[in-house]
Amino acid sequence: MTPGFLWRSSQVKCIWMPGFPGPSQVAKKLLRLAAFFRVGVITQKYHNFRSFFMKNIIIIALLVLVVGYIGYEKWQDGQNANNQGQAKLKNRKTSAVIKTRDINFSVTVAGEISPAEKVSVRPEVHGKIAELPVDISDRVAKGELLFRLDDKDLKIEIDTRKKQIDSANLQLEQSKSEYERSKKLFNDSLISEEAYQNIRTRYEVAQISRDRAQNDFDLSQEKLSKTSVLAPFDCTVLSRPVSIGQAVSGTGGQSSGTEVMEIADLKNLIILSHVNQADVSRMGKNQQVKIEIEAVADLIIDGIVERIAPQATIRSGIKGFSTRIRLLNADPSIIPGMTATINIPVANSKDVVAAPLASIFTERNDVEQRTETYAYVKQEEKKYVKQMVDVGVNDLDFVEVLKGLSVDDEVSLEKPDDELIGETVTLTGETKVKEEEKVDPMVAKYDTDGDGELSREERTAAFTKMSDEERTKMIDKMRERFGGRGPGGGGGKGRGPGGGSKRRP
Repeated sequence: MTPGFLWRSSQVKCIWMPGFPGPSQVAKKLLRLAAFFRVGVITQKYHNFRSFFMKNIIIIALLVLVVGYIGYEKWQDGQNANNQGQAKLKNRKTSAVIKTRDINFSVTVAGEISPAEKVSVRPEVHGKIAELPVDISDRVAKGELLFRLDDKDLKIEIDTRKKQIDSANLQLEQSKSEYERSKKLFNDSLISEEAYQNIRTRYEVAQISRDRAQNDFDLSQEKLSKTSVLAPFDCTVLSRPVSIGQAVSGTGGQSSGTEVMEIADLKNLIILSHVNQADVSRMGKNQQVKIEIEAVADLIIDGIVERIAPQATIRSGIKGFSTRIRLLNADPSIIPGMTATINIPVANSKDVVAAPLASIFTERNDVEQRTETYAYVKQEEKKYVKQMVDVGVNDLDFVEVLKGLSVDDEVSLEKPDDELIGETVTLTGETKVKEEEKVDPMVAKYDTDGDGELSREERTAAFTKMSDEERTKMIDKMRERFGGRGPGGGGGKGRGPGGGSKRRP
């Protein structure tokens, strides 16, 4: 019989041949065997670990020390940072004393150096470059030759025009003599009127021909004079894209002409800048400015505002005004195209009462429909007065106080807690009563028990004594308080002071 196993309800049932051990005995032996092998494996792992640990104990110790040191340093850095933050917070300045000082504020704008005079030189007549005595960077005095065109054809043309004039003058003299003779004969009735008029016409045609020949000659002479182009002012050659022998076109007709060179007056330099609309109102013509040239270290020169555009333009999404600034003392190292920074003074006040900007607060007063400017003035320990102020010009740190503060006043640099703020003082020195402290004149008049409120009984008694205006005001206040209903509650509409439950306005 072959032993087998039957599984039932998580219990093992065995069918054994006679003489075999029972199931419980087999299980105990299997457990002992498993435990033996497990203990053996654990023992072997322990011995292996112990051997590894003993061989590498120094390395392990060093690793532990390094990790511990790094952890300690990080903890120490965190503690130091926390202590420094607390020290800064503890030692931060929360108040300032009002003093007198100078307030100077300037607007900084960027611009590019440009010549005050820059001209693109183009010929007025067609021709070929015959003479080109200047090159790029050459300085040319006013009246000196910039370039000359080939004038051979024009000179030939002038000779031809001159011969035409001589011929026209000869024909004119002959026609004139014939006309004068025929005029005398016609007056003596020796020739007909028709013959006289024909001779007169030939004389007039000869005059026109002579005038036309003269005009052609003058025109050719003018063209000849335009073949030589002179410098209109003291200048420097910025560019010269042509060479000798190159054909160029003139500016006559629909042609704009060929650019021979570009010249500029580098002794008179300007800066074209774009000033923000918020700052341009503080500027004016002939205002002095300071100019820093980025490409030239430690160079600051003076400038003057020559022109401010009368109309705003938008550049890079910013609305502003084009401003022309002239350099008063141009340095030879300054070259057109360099970037410059212009410092334009817009506020300059000497020895004025000045408060830190951080001490000045603004707030919209919705009741009076205006913006209030104020400071918190320290009166006693941890007590402040809300003082209204009138301010003037400011720089990046301080603002001029025109009214409201005096020298040696101590002001808070941050808003105090509400319980530390006392009364509000206006610019005239009057104390401004808080809204919650204002007494209703009607309550003051009809409050008989002195509790500051009108009870239902007090309203009822006062209702008959009130004027029409007072009754209207009381009803409006009650409607406002009870959401359009009278103080009587329920769904009734705007009843008098006698209705409903006892409530106080």
